[in-house]
Amino acid sequence: MLRILYEDPYIVVPVKPAGMEAQSSHSFEPDMVSELRKHINKLSTTSSTGAAEPYVGVIHRLDKPVGGVMVYAKTQKAAAALSKQVQQGALKKTYCAILCGKPVDSVGKYMDFLKKDGKNNYSQIVDKSVDESKLAELSYKILETKVVDGQELSLAEIQLHTGRHHQIRVQFAGHGTPLLGDAKYGNPQKNRPFRSDSLALWAMKLTFFHPETGKAMTFSVKPEGRDFKKFLAI
Repeated sequence: MLRILYEDPYIVVPVKPAGMEAQSSHSFEPDMVSELRKHINKLSTTSSTGAAEPYVGVIHRLDKPVGGVMVYAKTQKAAAALSKQVQQGALKKTYCAILCGKPVDSVGKYMDFLKKDGKNNYSQIVDKSVDESKLAELSYKILETKVVDGQELSLAEIQLHTGRHHQIRVQFAGHGTPLLGDAKYGNPQKNRPFRSDSLALWAMKLTFFHPETGKAMTFSVKPEGRDFKKFLAI
C-alpha cells in the first residue's frame, strides 16, 4: 500500500519504496505510476468500467533501488508547471547516503563531467572535453562517521544541483567513497560491515512550489531500510 504524504486535485506526494520503478514499467512488477492510478481510482466516486485512466505525470525520477519522497502531477497543466521548476532548478532534492569511508572535507561540493553509456546503463567521470559529457554538481555534509567491523562508514546529507544519470553514486565512487551496497559503482569488499546487498541511498526531502497556488511546499521522510536502521542504532 502506498504511503501518501499529501494529495489534492493537482498533485500527489508519495513515498516511493526502494525496489519499485518510479515510472511505468514494461514488466509485470508494480510501478509507481500504476500504483498511483489504482490509488486515484479508489478515491474517485465517478470512476466506472471503461473510463479513461487517471492522469499521472512523472516529474522527476529515482533509480529503482532508491526510495524516498517524490511528487507526481494529476493534471497536464500541473505537470508542465512542475517540469519547468525542474528545468529552472526550483525543485530541490535532498538525499542521505551511507558512504564507505569519509571524504577529506566534512562539508564540500563535487563538480565533475559525466558521460552516460545508455547501452550498458552506466555513467562515468570524464574530462570536460569528451563528447556528450555533462556537468554534474552536488554538495554534501557529513552528519556522522562510525567504524563498523574495522571499516569507516559515514552518513552524508546530499543536495543535488543537477540531475545526471546515477549522479550521486558515480561522483562519490569517483572521489573514493562509494555508497554502501552499490554493486555497480562500489567495491564488494567494502559492503561487508553490514553484509549489504541494498543501496544505502534515500531521497529524504523535496521542496517545490505548488503548481496552482505557488505556495512553497516541503516534504521530508526519515531514511528507511535495513542499513540505515543498523547505522543509526550503533
